[in-house]
Amino acid sequence: MRIAGRDVQISNPAKVFFPQAGYTKGDLVDYYLAVAEGAVRAVYRRPMALKRFVQGAEGEAFFQKRAPAARPPWIETAVLSFPSGRTAEELVVADAAQLAWVVNLGCIDLNPHPVRADDLDHPDELRIDLDPMPGIPWSQVREVALVAKDVLDDMGLAGWPKTSGSRGFHIYCRIERRWTHPEVRRAAVAFAREVERRAPAIATSKWWKEERHGVFLDYNQNAKDRTIASAYSVRPTPDARVSTPLLWDEVPGCEPEAFTLATVPARFAAIGDPAAGMDAAVGSIEPLLELAARQEAAGAPDAPWPPHYVRQPGEAPRVQPSRARRAGSVPPPAPGKDAGPTGRRRTTAPLVEVARARSEKEARAGLERWQARHAEVVPHLEPADVLVDAMRGRSSAWYRIRVNLRHVPPDLRPVQEPLEVDYDPWAAYRARG
Repeated sequence: MRIAGRDVQISNPAKVFFPQAGYTKGDLVDYYLAVAEGAVRAVYRRPMALKRFVQGAEGEAFFQKRAPAARPPWIETAVLSFPSGRTAEELVVADAAQLAWVVNLGCIDLNPHPVRADDLDHPDELRIDLDPMPGIPWSQVREVALVAKDVLDDMGLAGWPKTSGSRGFHIYCRIERRWTHPEVRRAAVAFAREVERRAPAIATSKWWKEERHGVFLDYNQNAKDRTIASAYSVRPTPDARVSTPLLWDEVPGCEPEAFTLATVPARFAAIGDPAAGMDAAVGSIEPLLELAARQEAAGAPDAPWPPHYVRQPGEAPRVQPSRARRAGSVPPPAPGKDAGPTGRRRTTAPLVEVARARSEKEARAGLERWQARHAEVVPHLEPADVLVDAMRGRSSAWYRIRVNLRHVPPDLRPVQEPLEVDYDPWAAYRARG
């Protein structure tokens, strides 16, 4: 294809990438070219991690931080450093040809960092990620989004909303490039706690899943190495939903299933990009940092960081609130497993592990079998009691499901049993060793 003055080869365009909807790889490329103005704006000169679905949306994805060695000379890169001390030369997109080349690698969605390639140490985006707990209705996600807008308005920041294309919701704020990653994350923690203070029944800033309810504001999406699916990214859902920028007037009545690979190009042609003005609306996080100082003076410690970070100064203890400190008080591992239901963090919460699977679909099928076998338990479970964790393997994600039996009467609580699905993400790696 001739795109932006360059020849871009698209391999296997007829390959079906979305089996249920029937969309092909060629359809995916055509979609991104139809919305290229908005899609490129969202990732413009941002290093991005590659999440490749070479077998399509229902196949196993793998993560690739480093740019492929075999690439055209017009593909740009930037070298990032990570908390581990390692570095990676990541791809940078600045035009539609580069965008199409990345999509041809099997990247269904785009996952850029919140920095530009010319200044990797100072983010220009504050990212607000609304992540609903299982069973939380979409209407509650919209409610929390509107509370978040009120907080942003009070802080003097312009928020630009978009659906995530999955279960959640995103709000981005363009900020001045004069704060470090830890400072931007500190502002995000303060923001999350303020939304929780204003709407405690529907929103939470609690990191540990056993404490969460409603919609979680994931402040750690602002930690240095985190990426989020960008605006106009297609997501690997059966109907090829799109992470779609909205006008605030649309938020109270929006439905995520309305925005797909098939519908968004016509919307883009009709109304343009609702986020087109974001780059001109640069704000300051000073009010949020002042709020953080007040919260800390009132006794709030730094919130937990992602587990692969070293312990940070002022951080709260990085252990689950219910973690056991005496021998013999933790749930046993599943039969045949060395680690208990919570992996290396052992807990006194009445947790049972149900499944470890390559895909969320397999894991949830295992949960359904467990629920059918323990039908007397199900009525006592609340949505937040089913814990679905996307776990990072060596190069791809896998899924774990646990059930918290805290609301189940003790005499009805089932014991830990063999896992319904027992996938070992490290088996092939150990075998090669």
